[in-house]
Amino acid sequence: MAMASIIGHCPNRPSVLLASLLQNKSCNSRAVGESRIASIHQFSGEGGGELRRGQRVRRARRRGFGLSVTRSMAGSSEQEVRGGESVGRPEMLTTASYSPPSWASKLHPLPSQFCTLGQFPTPIHRWNLPGLPKDTEVWIKRDDLTGMQLSGNKVRKLEFLIADAKAQGADCVITIGGIQSNHCRATAVAAKYFNLDCYLILRTSRTVVEQDPGLEGNLLVERMVGAHVSLVSKEEYVQLGSVGLGKLLTEKLKAEGRKPYVIPVGGSNSLGTWGYIEFVKELQGQLEGGKVSGIKHFDDIVMACGSGGTTAGLALAAHLSNLQTKIHAYAVCDTPEYFYEYVQGLIDGLDAGVKSEDIVKVVNAKGLGYAMSTTEELKLVKEVAELTGVILDPVYSGKALIGMLKDMAENPSEWEGKKVLFVHTGGLLGMYDKVQQLQPLTSKWERFKIAETVLQGGDGKGKMF
Repeated sequence: MAMASIIGHCPNRPSVLLASLLQNKSCNSRAVGESRIASIHQFSGEGGGELRRGQRVRRARRRGFGLSVTRSMAGSSEQEVRGGESVGRPEMLTTASYSPPSWASKLHPLPSQFCTLGQFPTPIHRWNLPGLPKDTEVWIKRDDLTGMQLSGNKVRKLEFLIADAKAQGADCVITIGGIQSNHCRATAVAAKYFNLDCYLILRTSRTVVEQDPGLEGNLLVERMVGAHVSLVSKEEYVQLGSVGLGKLLTEKLKAEGRKPYVIPVGGSNSLGTWGYIEFVKELQGQLEGGKVSGIKHFDDIVMACGSGGTTAGLALAAHLSNLQTKIHAYAVCDTPEYFYEYVQGLIDGLDAGVKSEDIVKVVNAKGLGYAMSTTEELKLVKEVAELTGVILDPVYSGKALIGMLKDMAENPSEWEGKKVLFVHTGGLLGMYDKVQQLQPLTSKWERFKIAETVLQGGDGKGKMF
């Protein structure tokens, strides 16, 4: 099988490693408290309690976002951007008026403004993974390099969400996630760029919820930029859900005279979806402009699916733009059925008139569960980094890669001769949460031994720098 040699040049018995990955097809439920709760709509302080999935899908279509943005950021002039087309992108950290790509102009509601947070376009390069099916090429689009302190795919969504927060007169934002949430860290940074305070509700184990969470990984960035961090246990999260917790904090802040704006889990709602509608416009420009070594078309696009917004935006835009590319979303939590329904709610919120099952293939890739990694999975992430220099986070893109490679091994004929684009969505700082598991897998070190006679022969004039 072609997959058996994917890490064929690496030590540590790669064939055994990959064989064990292929055999591990059981997909357990996400750990208690890790399931994402309703965030399909733009929930607010006035929002009700947790919505059932069917309600989420129905209400998402009915709700609009009322994007009547009337002012730009202080000190910056209002600029116009035509879907990334002829007029170019305005300077960093400004608010600009927005018009969609022509193929997305019939969606509703349309955002009227966005904030420039990221460094675009992100580069695309060949990814020389060994052991692929015959004549298959894998390329990688580096959305881990969007800027904003390594904020990855979250930057694209936040460009629209932060603009809406400013338009509504907010002086602070609220968002919710796990203790090592990439989205929460990205939101904290984006908020400070536009002079907004940021309040984070982070989910953790009940055994440590009363303790200082420390400065590991994403927490370091959040606390460096002054985010207000509040901890809840997984059990409390399950009981109240993200909407209920957001409502509680909204009411508290309003009582203190603040004007909060709530950003849903992962930044995934119909408004945030526009970030990856723009991604497809950007990709079209790169392909048509000859920026990808002469490649004019990708047969398949592969990405991780965590909160669903990136998947919804990219799949919808690929369909509307006639990109003629098959979209594969590897789910790192929940089930494919859940994500088909969730994505349907997001695209219904834009009156798209398409079925999610027709525009994306969702594949279960969660393994043990959300943010849970086996030693074999971490070995593969480590070995791919050693082979190619590309480091994937083990929670999202790492599991997407494993899912793609399994699929290629089990169904090689479906991938033979294809040009595949893998979207690296970032999340590098989340790697710090896996340090103990990764330690035994990293390169060995040694003390550089220098003979005493050699030391005695030195002139003692070496400079430290």
